[in-house]
Amino acid sequence: MRILFIGDVVGKGGRRAVTELLPRLRERGVDFVIANGENAAGGMGITPQVAQLLLESGVNVITSGNHIWRKKEIIPFLEQEPRLLRPANYPHGAPGRGSSVYAAANGRRIGVLNLEGRIFMKALESPFRTAEEHLSFLRKEAEVIIVDFHAEATSEKMALGWFLDGEVSAVLGTHTHVQTADERVLPGGTAYITDVGMTGPIDSVIGIKKEIALERFLTMLPNKFEPAKGEVELQGVIIEVDDETGLSSGIRRIKMGLNQQKK
Repeated sequence: MRILFIGDVVGKGGRRAVTELLPRLRERGVDFVIANGENAAGGMGITPQVAQLLLESGVNVITSGNHIWRKKEIIPFLEQEPRLLRPANYPHGAPGRGSSVYAAANGRRIGVLNLEGRIFMKALESPFRTAEEHLSFLRKEAEVIIVDFHAEATSEKMALGWFLDGEVSAVLGTHTHVQTADERVLPGGTAYITDVGMTGPIDSVIGIKKEIALERFLTMLPNKFEPAKGEVELQGVIIEVDDETGLSSGIRRIKMGLNQQKK
C-alpha cells in the first residue's frame, strides 16, 4: 500500500496547497494520508474549523507537535476528534490522544503514533519509552504503524529511527520545515527521513514572512509571526508498505507546486 505523509501545513497557503493538490495525489494511487497540521491556522496552532477543512480535503489523520496548544478552542476538539493527534509523550492527563488505529481505503488497519522530541524543546516524557509503551498495544490492532517524530535535533530523530527499525513501518521527522535528502529504508524495513518538509509558502523563512523573521534575528525583539504569501508548495513523502509484514520497501520525497503537474 502507498501512504502519503504531508509535511507541516503552514497557514492559508498551506491549506490551499492541500485542498488543491491532494485530490491529484489521491488519483495516483495513495491509500492513506497523514498531515502534520500544527501550524495550519495562521501559521501557529490549529482550530477545529481548520482541522475539519483538512479532513474534508482527504486527509485521514492530522498529527501535530509543540504548537498544538496555541488555540484554546482546540482543547475540547482534541477530546472529541480521534483523527487529530497530539504528541503522546505529554504527561498523563493532557487532553486528547497521542496514537490511534485507523482503517485505510483497502481495509488495512494503520496505527499512527505522534511523538515530540526533547532536545532544544520541552522536558517531556521520553519519546523512546513512550514509543515502546504505545507500540505494545498498537501492534495488536494494526498491521502498519507510522510514527511522526516532531523534533528539533537531527541526532534525536536519527536515534529514534534506529531504535524503532524493524518495529514500525516508518519514522518520519517533522518540525524544522526544511525537507532533508536522507530518505532511506533502514535494514530492518523501517522507512526514515529526518524531515518531510513544509507545505506552505516557499518565498519565506520556514513559512513566515521574510522581513518579520529578519527583524527578529537582527533586533532580537519578540515580534508577531505572520505566514508569508505567494507561491506555495506541498512537500512530503510517499511510503511503499507491505500489507502483510507492515515493513517498508520504499520511500520517496515529493515537492509539488500548484502550477506543477508532476511529483
